[in-house]
Amino acid sequence: MIDFRDKKITIMGLGLLGRGVGVVKLLVEKGARVTVTDLKSERDLAPSVREIKNFLKNKKGAHPIKFILGGHRMSDFRNVDMVFKAAGVPLDSVYIKEAINHGVPIFMDDALFGREAGCKIIGITGTRGKTTTSNLIYEITKATGKKTYFAGNVRGMATLPLLEKVKKNDLAVLELSSWQLQGWRDLKISPEISVVTNIYPDHQNYYKNSMAKYVHDKEAIFANQVKNDFLVLNKNCAWCKKMAKRTQGKVVWFSASDVPRGWNLKILGEHNLENIAAAVAVGKILGLPIVKIKKVVENFRGVPGRLEFVREIGGVKYYNDTTATMPEATIAALRALGRKNIVLICGGADKNLNFENLAPEIKKYTKAVVLLNGTATPKLKKQLLITRYLPRRQAGSLPVTIVKSMREAVKTAQKFAARGDIILLSPAAASFGMFKNEFDRGDQFLSEVRKIK
Repeated sequence: MIDFRDKKITIMGLGLLGRGVGVVKLLVEKGARVTVTDLKSERDLAPSVREIKNFLKNKKGAHPIKFILGGHRMSDFRNVDMVFKAAGVPLDSVYIKEAINHGVPIFMDDALFGREAGCKIIGITGTRGKTTTSNLIYEITKATGKKTYFAGNVRGMATLPLLEKVKKNDLAVLELSSWQLQGWRDLKISPEISVVTNIYPDHQNYYKNSMAKYVHDKEAIFANQVKNDFLVLNKNCAWCKKMAKRTQGKVVWFSASDVPRGWNLKILGEHNLENIAAAVAVGKILGLPIVKIKKVVENFRGVPGRLEFVREIGGVKYYNDTTATMPEATIAALRALGRKNIVLICGGADKNLNFENLAPEIKKYTKAVVLLNGTATPKLKKQLLITRYLPRRQAGSLPVTIVKSMREAVKTAQKFAARGDIILLSPAAASFGMFKNEFDRGDQFLSEVRKIK
């Protein structure tokens, strides 16, 4: 591991998901002199700040941490030994440019782990399905008998601290967002086995409506592969077909049709067949017999927040699909449930995405829509009011209600639901505004549903 002792290190972006906290703790334990800076205020970041301060109370001799919150200072990016950049820092950040201009190396948590770990790494990215696919691949890799670690774009944990545990013959499964992959390109590394589940327009508010920039970040997962590495790609994705022509690794294709129809699956939807197929492809690369892979797949029950069945009350089933932050994800959820009696809770913050394809699917499968207030909601409501999506007898019959809290959303949805119906939280938009993040949104939904008697 890099010697961090007495190094002056700026952490850019603490956040509330635990990854920033994990990096700070590791660096403090290794004797670094840490400055934490974030655009959010100390009040906004209170849980993370409190956890770090409580941690410091038990670390005698540790250097004190400087907190610069509510903004950044140029000086914290100049006279330091390194900067750790969180995922989501703007591509054109003047502070990162300042560090580079002063010869300060920029690192990201997952990428530095990738460079230093020395073990085989399986990296998974994509617009949709990467979390389900990553979790399933992790379960499959454990069946190899090798010690396996799971990290990356995971709530509540940093990846870098795994350097304390991982050994050469171990396996590491990393879910990687487009933002995290920026660090891999910077270090000119890629995982030995890389998976791209699919590519759809997403995060266009961050990428300023440039799909080229979004895909460029995604392609870092294979940009530095060599001929003995593997790139697992979706046969039905046009972007993946372009990627196949640009890789140095061995291309392995997958599609939903690869999954034997006789398998007893516990997760729903055509989209999950693709996720399973990708994981099966990785299992085969690792040399696992199909009998073992099948057993793992059939026992896999999915991931919280991804079309997660919560409970049934009075004949009404509740599903939490809070991580559906784009229209295509909500379409997949509606089709997976395959019912025409869904009360849908959706809407939220705009990522500069298009809702034209979502509106007809909503009208096909739902009996009412409850919209969470946010910048994307007017766009979605406008599409829902276009009557050409409906048969004449249904024109104008879909109730659409805008609400200002999750409590109001659940209570409103209950008014429309009857025995045999489904209440589905599948927002098709980002969470910011009403919620801290998508997980907070899901947690609030779960809390409200569990209160129902």
